[in-house]
Amino acid sequence: MYQQKTTKMKVFVTGASGFIGSAVVSALTRAGHQVVGLARSEQSAKKISEAGAAVLLGSLEDLETLKQGANNADGVIHAGFFHDFNQFAKAAAIDKAAIEAMGEVLIGTSKAMVVTAGILGLPLIDGVITEESRLPQGFPRFSETAALALAEKGVHASVIRLAPSVHDKGDKGFVPFIIEQARKNGVSAYPAAGTNRWTAVHRLDAAEAFRLAIEKSATGAVYNVVGDTGIEVKKIAELIGEKLGLPLVSLSEEQIVKHFEWMSGFIAFDSPAIHLKTQEQLGWKPEHLGLLEDMRQNYF
Repeated sequence: MYQQKTTKMKVFVTGASGFIGSAVVSALTRAGHQVVGLARSEQSAKKISEAGAAVLLGSLEDLETLKQGANNADGVIHAGFFHDFNQFAKAAAIDKAAIEAMGEVLIGTSKAMVVTAGILGLPLIDGVITEESRLPQGFPRFSETAALALAEKGVHASVIRLAPSVHDKGDKGFVPFIIEQARKNGVSAYPAAGTNRWTAVHRLDAAEAFRLAIEKSATGAVYNVVGDTGIEVKKIAELIGEKLGLPLVSLSEEQIVKHFEWMSGFIAFDSPAIHLKTQEQLGWKPEHLGLLEDMRQNYF
């Protein structure tokens, strides 16, 4: 069932002070929506206030606070995540509990809930990840599964699948880490032949997708939010090598772990993706810089 929200809403946003969440807050306020952002610190609260949003103090582990935020809003965007990839199991468990807590108070209402998930690691259909691709059994992150389970219970829940690289000035994600490892190890590296593909999306394009999803998402829908639909990892390494003046090196499986550390479990994924249904259903289309050009301009 599609639901178009034509009136202005009060939207509760987790991760509101973060790299992606702050752009989501801006997109919502520009569209005339009222925003309440979750803040775990005074510094986060200040950033959210300065963006024109109200503040609810608490963390993703404060389940009663999350329920309060969801209950008092017309819709929820869950953009928060515990970003410690050395404790990924803990981060995934916190995420699942947070989604379920907020979803619990939305059962029996028509309030929309948009949950953040990822593209990386999803199975290919005819060579690409589509909106029909579904998580394999035992996948370590539970965001999408938890959201779709809520949709089965009648919650107006949908999922934004983000590309692994959400890029813009201020990025602290995968690409800056790859650049730092190149500096540290003196080589710009890639796995095997480097032909595996990554997707990317500009932060401002991602923010617009969240806004559109809270306004007119379908219950149980998944949206592939990608701008670059498949960049060979070797191309990223080549650009880093060029900018830093470092040699380009192919790594074996054993060398990948040493060079990429916690990221070694992600770097070899082949995850090209398309967004045809997302574009059709939300009217979303990426308009900002692609990853490689953004890197050239802003990452070195």
